[in-house]
Amino acid sequence: LSFAQTILRALDEFAAFERSEGKLPGDVLVFLPGEREIGDAADLLRKANLKNAEVLPLYARLTPAEQQKIFSPSGKGRRIIIATNVAETALTVPNIRYVIDSGFARISRYNYRSRVQRLPIEAISQAAANQRKGRCGRIAAGVCIRLYSEEDFLSRPEFTEPEIKRTNLASVILQMQSLGLGGLVDFDFIEPPDFRLVNDGRKLLIELGALSEHPTQSPLLRSIASQGVSKGGLTKVGQMMARMPIDPRLARMRIGGAHFGVLKETLIIVSALAVQDPRERPADKQTQADQKHALFKEPDSDFLFYLKLWDTLEVQRSDMTERQRREFARQHYLSWLRIREWRQTYQQLSDMAEQLKLSWNEQPASYENLHQALLTGLLSFVAQKTDQRGEYLAVRQQKTKVFPSSILHKQHMPWVMAFEVVETSQVYMRTLAKIEPEWIIAAARGLLKYHYFEPHWSKKNGKVNAYAQISLFGLIIQ
Repeated sequence: LSFAQTILRALDEFAAFERSEGKLPGDVLVFLPGEREIGDAADLLRKANLKNAEVLPLYARLTPAEQQKIFSPSGKGRRIIIATNVAETALTVPNIRYVIDSGFARISRYNYRSRVQRLPIEAISQAAANQRKGRCGRIAAGVCIRLYSEEDFLSRPEFTEPEIKRTNLASVILQMQSLGLGGLVDFDFIEPPDFRLVNDGRKLLIELGALSEHPTQSPLLRSIASQGVSKGGLTKVGQMMARMPIDPRLARMRIGGAHFGVLKETLIIVSALAVQDPRERPADKQTQADQKHALFKEPDSDFLFYLKLWDTLEVQRSDMTERQRREFARQHYLSWLRIREWRQTYQQLSDMAEQLKLSWNEQPASYENLHQALLTGLLSFVAQKTDQRGEYLAVRQQKTKVFPSSILHKQHMPWVMAFEVVETSQVYMRTLAKIEPEWIIAAARGLLKYHYFEPHWSKKNGKVNAYAQISLFGLIIQ
């Protein structure tokens, strides 16, 4: 049976139980794996024309106004709240008497081989299942229905695997090196991380020029700071990155912004990428939201969206009252709270840039310099268009596609870079920009591999010539 059909059957059982006990209808909390499953189930339940029932989805990407409906009962009868595991621990939904647990959730896992953040649907642990069961019966006796057998429940792991065993460890390694705590392998963790993840984190920091234990280090910042080594193997670049409380890739971009003379624009983009996306896309107004968001898009690059939006908001600061700015954000499907967080993050990063004595630019950034600065942190996420429709080949032979909401979707650009590569139903690149292969060669000079072939005698030059093939992590650049 589909999730929706199962929910309908359970609702009949709940109604019969309430009639026999002479109780008023109680609210139902349903746990499903992801947004797609929630949307499908909600649509089918609404089509069932349930009497005195209200169907409400709940997941992290909902707008604050839509999430607030969960905490404000309308008094229309039974509420059927269909949620991801965001309602498992992060939120307490009032008046829940019944829980229906599918037994699955999307668990974030980092693949160290492809450096892709995966979101597979997996069976939850016993502890997570018990946490879901505890969502009901808080104000009165409750009922939890699990859509899996007791044998299945007992065969599951007792606890959810710790995040340190399934995430990118580059940031942890950078901070430990900066604090002089030694390597992760020697640290006395309660749950030690996988050595392969530790090795991958170190390789990423070497790629970014933060660690020195590699003979081929990126030379981009040698004009900014000498490559002296601190305790723990951090370079001068690594020491600067460690002082920035953001992802190492973003920290590297910021230093790259100073090198290419585009620090101001780089900080705007980096601070936007460091917080939650300010764009809102309500389920019932997706077309209208897309039309409003398109006003800030620029050709060839998703990163430029943030610059155009920032410039628009800056003009409003002097021309509009705060109430008018809030209304502008609402009309353009933007979260005012996230915009404020974006501005606060930008201010903090700007203050740190001044402390590090990074040079600011007075002239507007060119497309080439700005995206070369961003590329310093995104060398693992460059890709070339293949002959297959809509397909790109990224480093480490990873096949991927452009996310549908990108400005580059269906543009078939020969070379692109992405801020992240995520695997859901397919492997997608998100937040992309068009680049030139020459930029990759300049940024990754110490990480490139050269293969020489077909040596031949040049009578004109009086020497032997050969052809060279240049590759980065298995991706042929030239």
